[in-house]
Amino acid sequence: MSASMLKMYISFAGMLFLILAIGFILLSRYKLKGILSGIVAFVAYVCLVLGGLIIAFVVLSGPTA
Repeated sequence: MSASMLKMYISFAGMLFLILAIGFILLSRYKLKGILSGIVAFVAYVCLVLGGLIIAFVVLSGPTA
């Protein structure tokens, strides 16, 4: 597998984490109550940070040869 294809799959993983973060935040704010809401929100923010770091890595690493 080439480096370009690997970066593409890594960026898909980053986008998936960002989409999961959106869903989890909406779930925790509008559907859940109590401690479960806090746990889901924490998982959502972890996904948000992880997805952001992955996308930043892909963008800042530049083009592949």
